[in-house]
Amino acid sequence: MKEVAMNGNKSIHMSSKEFRQYGHSVIDWIADYYDNIEQYPVKSNVNPGDIRSSLEKNPPKTGVSMDHILKDIDRLIMPGITHWQSPKFFGYFPTNTSGPSILADLISSGLGVNGMLWETSPACTELETHVLDWIADMLSLPDHFKSKNDGGGVIQDTASSASLCAMIAAREKKNKGNSNLFGSRENLVVYASSQTHSSIEKAAKIAGIGSNNIRYIEVNNDFSMNISSLKKQIIKDIEKGYIPFFVCATIGTTSSNAIDSVNDIGKICAQYKLWMHVDAAMAGTAALCPEYQYMQEGLEYADSYLFNPHKWMLTNFDCSCLFIKNRDHLVNALSIMPEYL
Repeated sequence: MKEVAMNGNKSIHMSSKEFRQYGHSVIDWIADYYDNIEQYPVKSNVNPGDIRSSLEKNPPKTGVSMDHILKDIDRLIMPGITHWQSPKFFGYFPTNTSGPSILADLISSGLGVNGMLWETSPACTELETHVLDWIADMLSLPDHFKSKNDGGGVIQDTASSASLCAMIAAREKKNKGNSNLFGSRENLVVYASSQTHSSIEKAAKIAGIGSNNIRYIEVNNDFSMNISSLKKQIIKDIEKGYIPFFVCATIGTTSSNAIDSVNDIGKICAQYKLWMHVDAAMAGTAALCPEYQYMQEGLEYADSYLFNPHKWMLTNFDCSCLFIKNRDHLVNALSIMPEYL
C-alpha cells in the first residue's frame, strides 16, 4: 500500500476539494450498488473466518486512496454481506432504507455533533421532540404521549433499548426510586406472552429483575396473549407475595405478527396499577393507515409505546421511537447530572 498525501503533505485531514471528489465516488458507488442489487446473492456464501483471513494480519502503517478503499470493499467486504435491501430478502423482519435516509445520515455525520443535551446542540433536541410529536399525530397516539402534555417521545437505537428504558422507568416508579439507590427487589414480576420478543427477557436481566421473575402467559389460537391466563397469574403472584409491576403487550410479534388485545390488557393493568408497555416494533407503522388503527385500541391505558421506523418507514438502521406517558418517570430513572454536563 502506498502512503497518501493530503493537501500536499502527510496530513490526516482531507481537503474540501478531495472531500467533494471522494464524496462523489462514494455516492456513485452506493447508487451503482442499488442499481445492481438484484444481481447479488441475497445471503453471503462465505464460510466463517473467510473475511478475516482475507485481511492483512497487522494494522496498516500508511493510508491508501479512496479508489483503493472502494476496490477493497468490492473485493473483500461485499462477498461477506447479506443484502438486506435486496427485493429478494425476506429474513428476520422488514427493513427498508431509502435515498433520502442515506443522505440524511451523511448530513448528520457531516455535522458531527453530540446532541446529548439541549445546550450541546439545541436543534437536535427540539427537532427530535417536534418530529416525534408529528409521528404521534400520524399514528393517532393518545395525547398523553405528546410533549405538550406530561409525556413525549425519544429516539432510541433499537426496540431492545427502548423496552429496557421503559422497564427501568416502570421499576423506579414502582419502587419510588429505591432500586437505583439500593438495587432491585427480588420479588418484582414482569408479564409477557410466550410470543413476546426476547428483548423483554434481556431487559429484565439488565434491569436486575431476573429472568426467573418473568411470567410467560399462554396464547390463544391466533397467538395473542390469553387475557384470562394473565389475570389469573397476576392474582396468583400477589397471593404469593410477589409484586407485579410491568406487562408487555405486543402489536405484531416477530414470529407470527400476532396482535395482543391492548384494550383488555390495559384494563387489567389499570385494575392492578401495573405499567403497560406496548411493543409495536414490528407492526406499529401500519397505524399510519387509518384502517389499521384498530390494532391500537386501548392505548389510553399504555404507559409506554414503541415502534420501529427502520422497519416500514424507509429509514436507516437504527431508529426506534419510544413514547412515554409521563416523561418524569424516564428522566428520574436515568438522569445523572454531574458538573461537567
